[in-house]
Amino acid sequence: MSGFNPTLDPRPVQVRRLEVLTGVGGRRRWSSDDKARTVEESLALGATVSDVARRHEIRPQQLFGWRRGMRIVDPEPPMTFVPALVEPPAKAERARPRPARAGRGDIELEIDGVVVRVRRGAEAKTVAAVIKALKAVR
Repeated sequence: MSGFNPTLDPRPVQVRRLEVLTGVGGRRRWSSDDKARTVEESLALGATVSDVARRHEIRPQQLFGWRRGMRIVDPEPPMTFVPALVEPPAKAERARPRPARAGRGDIELEIDGVVVRVRRGAEAKTVAAVIKALKAVR
């Protein structure tokens, strides 16, 4: 069985597109500055990873890898604050724990003389943020 060998075929061939590759093939090398600029561009308001990757002729997965390598992830929504009422520390007799009111489901915390009352239905993330903020100012 003989195979077709185009180099030995005497018939003319019409070529629609000819691509000439020069230099060493293989993986492209990106400098740290190039990666940082591309990652920064992907974080701009309204930018999408796919569009930025397409512009730089890379795959979105590669750009996500660069972002992960730089420990940059999609930014979280900004923390929102809730109104809080801070009462001054009460008299010494007030420092004793008060008996819980039956059936309300409220929680009262005291941290360094600051009393925080958590009502039923409060979101756990909000309560955790308030407690963390109070501990940070101690």
